[in-house]
Amino acid sequence: MKKSIFITLTAVLLYATANAQSTSNNVQMKEISAKEYTTFKVSDKVALYAVSFKNQYNLQVAGHLFIPRNMDREAKNAAIVVGHPMGAVKEQSADVYASNMADRGFIALAIDLSFWGESEGSPRNAVLPDMYAEDFSAAVDFLGTREFVDRERIGVLGVCGSGSFVISAAKIDPRMKAIATVSMYDMGSANRNALNHSLSLEQRKKNQAEAVEQRYAEFLGGETKYTGGTTHELDANTDPIQREFYEFYRTPRGEYTPKGGSPKTTTHPTLSSNTKFNNFYPFNDIETISPRPMLFITGDKAHSREFSEDAYKRAGQPKELVIVPNAGHVDLYDKTDLIPFDKLESFFTKQLKDQK
Repeated sequence: MKKSIFITLTAVLLYATANAQSTSNNVQMKEISAKEYTTFKVSDKVALYAVSFKNQYNLQVAGHLFIPRNMDREAKNAAIVVGHPMGAVKEQSADVYASNMADRGFIALAIDLSFWGESEGSPRNAVLPDMYAEDFSAAVDFLGTREFVDRERIGVLGVCGSGSFVISAAKIDPRMKAIATVSMYDMGSANRNALNHSLSLEQRKKNQAEAVEQRYAEFLGGETKYTGGTTHELDANTDPIQREFYEFYRTPRGEYTPKGGSPKTTTHPTLSSNTKFNNFYPFNDIETISPRPMLFITGDKAHSREFSEDAYKRAGQPKELVIVPNAGHVDLYDKTDLIPFDKLESFFTKQLKDQK
C-alpha cells in the first residue's frame, strides 16, 4: 500500500514539475494541428506546438515549436530559432524552415517578432530593430530552460530581414552557437541607401522629414499611417522586385493574415517608425562573432545578394557563403526544391554537435 502511494505521489510531482516548466514565467506550450495552415507543411513525424514567452521587456513573444516525435525528451537536444522575413509573420517562410529542420531531427522554434503576427507590441507593425534582436535572445531563454534542450547547442537562422536581426543579436549573445542567414536583407542599409545604393541622401532626408511629421499627427491622436511593404495591385509599371514579393505575399502561395490583423496592413511598417532602420548597422563588429561559425545563403539571381556578400566579406572565421543556382530572393522563402536544406542540416549538425 505504501509503495503504491509513493508511486502515485511521484507521478503527481513529475507531472507538476513538467507543467510548471510550461506555465512559469508566462510560458505557454500547447500541441496544435497544422491542418489549418496552407503556407507550410508538417510531416507526421513532427509535433507542432503553439508557444509563447516573455522577452526582457515584458512583451509576450509567440512562436511555433516543432519537435521530432521520435526525439528522446529525456536527453538534451540541439535546437534552432528561426526568424521570418521583415514585414512577414512566422507562418510565412519561418515555419517552412522550422518544419523541415524538425523533419531532419532538430528542435526548431519559429517566432513572430514583437509588433508582428501573434506577438505583443503596440502599435502594430512598428519598427524597433533592438527589440527584434531581443526577441531572438528571448527565444534562447525559452529553449535553454526546456528540459529536453541542451543550452550549449542552440543555433539561429534568419530569413530576409531576420538575417540582419540574428546577426545583431548574436554579436551580444554568445549563447547562439551557430548563425545562418538566407536571402538576407541588411535592413539598415536597405532603408538608408536602397538596393545598390540607389537612394540619394536628399531622398533619405525627405523620408525622415515625412516620418517625424507623422509623429506629430500620431502624438495628437491622428491615424497611424504605413509605408513600404508589398503592393496590393500589379500594373504595367510595377517593377520586377515588387512583382516577386507580390507573387508570394498577395497570392495563396504565401498570403497569411494573423488573427486580429488586416490584409491592408500586412508587410507594411508604420511610417513614423520605419526610419529607425537608418540607425541600424548590423554588420558593424560582425567579426566579433568569431569563432562561432556563420553560414550565408543567397540565390544567384537574388536582388538581395549584395547583403550576404557584404556580411560574408566582413565576418570572421569560420564562415561560408553558399550561392544557390537559379534562385531569386523570394524563391528561398518557400521553394523547398531550391532551399539547400541538406547544407543547413550538415551545418547545424556539425556546429551543434554534442561535445561530451
